Amino acid sequence: MKLFFTLLFSFATFTFYSQNNTCNCCDAKHAEFDFWIGSWTVTGPNGNVVGTNVLDKIQDKCVLQENWTSTKGKLTGTSYSFYNSSTKQWEQIWVDNQGGSLHLKGNKVENQMILKTDEEKNKDGQPFYHRVTWTDNEDGTVRQYWETITNETEITVAFDGLYKKD
Repeated sequence: MKLFFTLLFSFATFTFYSQNNTCNCCDAKHAEFDFWIGSWTVTGPNGNVVGTNVLDKIQDKCVLQENWTSTKGKLTGTSYSFYNSSTKQWEQIWVDNQGGSLHLKGNKVENQMILKTDEEKNKDGQPFYHRVTWTDNEDGTVRQYWETITNETEITVAFDGLYKKD
């Protein structure tokens, strides 16, 4: 009888761990932003280095973690990007050492991940939102293009960086 319970317990334990060791985020949808994984040197439009960025998949491949450092180290930031299965969209939460934060949402369209914030009002009461586009280039680089769009017509470029793997 003791052997029976030992075998039953062993089987139950094996079944529990087998079921809980499956990768819930190992599908094509959760891998759409994987083109951004790696260690990068980032240059601006003029070709000067503006910073470095390291991106890793964490939390059993469910979260893409970013760690940004500007060239002079004055601006650092971290983001967490993940595919939200409930809303069927990607989300990114960004926070930095200057007190800044963004919550972006969107989806991949062809070779671009396009995320934007909800609409807010600026100090003049005008509606605006941020849109950030990451382009997966054929040469292995990634372009990040961040726009602030006011009144749906006025576009200001907040950041334009080209990522090259270290």
